[in-house]
Amino acid sequence: MGGDLAGRRILVPESRDLDLFAGMLEQHGAETVRCPLVRILDLDDPAPAVDWLKRLVAGEFHDLILLTGEGLRRLRTVARAAGLEAETVAALGRLRIVVRGPKPVKALREIGLSPYRTAPAPTSEGVVAALADEDLSGRTVGVQLYPGNPNDLLLEAVRARGGVPVAVTPYRYANDSETGAVESAIRDMAAGRIDFVAFTASPQVRRLQEVAESRGLADAFREGLARTRIAAVGPVVAEAVEAAGGTVAVAPESSFHMKPLVNAIRDLLAKG
Repeated sequence: MGGDLAGRRILVPESRDLDLFAGMLEQHGAETVRCPLVRILDLDDPAPAVDWLKRLVAGEFHDLILLTGEGLRRLRTVARAAGLEAETVAALGRLRIVVRGPKPVKALREIGLSPYRTAPAPTSEGVVAALADEDLSGRTVGVQLYPGNPNDLLLEAVRARGGVPVAVTPYRYANDSETGAVESAIRDMAAGRIDFVAFTASPQVRRLQEVAESRGLADAFREGLARTRIAAVGPVVAEAVEAAGGTVAVAPESSFHMKPLVNAIRDLLAKG
């Protein structure tokens, strides 16, 4: 296949939109290597999330902070199983909703809603900045978190403005997903057999590092990060790459979506 990515092998970590993202790269001639770094799963025990939803439906919350689009979709999944989906959507429509970035905006649009405020940068710090002028005194704020990050920074910011945060984590990661394939990806990166790795979520970076450390591949991981050009979909992912010891070669300048990420990779390669 022709295209400006022809002959390039790009490692694409598993994500909710894996096929869509890989297809975008393949349209431009790339060979994609799919790696199951992180799978998103329903909760083993949905009871805490159901309790949170019951409080939402009962009108206890005044505001909601959404960090991920997947978080809203999984809340709807939990609500549906509990027979609360219609009441949940109606309750969400009565809240002021602050979002971290474009993915939760998209998830809101799927149910006919729009955010009250969008963070100036798609990070927790960006959400804190979005709350800077808000007086949350006497307000209860639902906070959707994601696995592995209790986000004390954000919860403390809500408290500092007088609010009472009530957190929920509506999904989990399957971190044991096909570890052998992850090992192979690390070895391929270290051997120079991967031209790019395109990260779309920070847990993907952490999972790669965890497998490397647990399987005696720490040196190969460091060499792979040094040899392989790294693309990051946005600043949160870029921070995770840098924390792991890598350097981001390219990222979209403003629109943190898959298509701008593909175009950023193409533009970098066009420059040689």
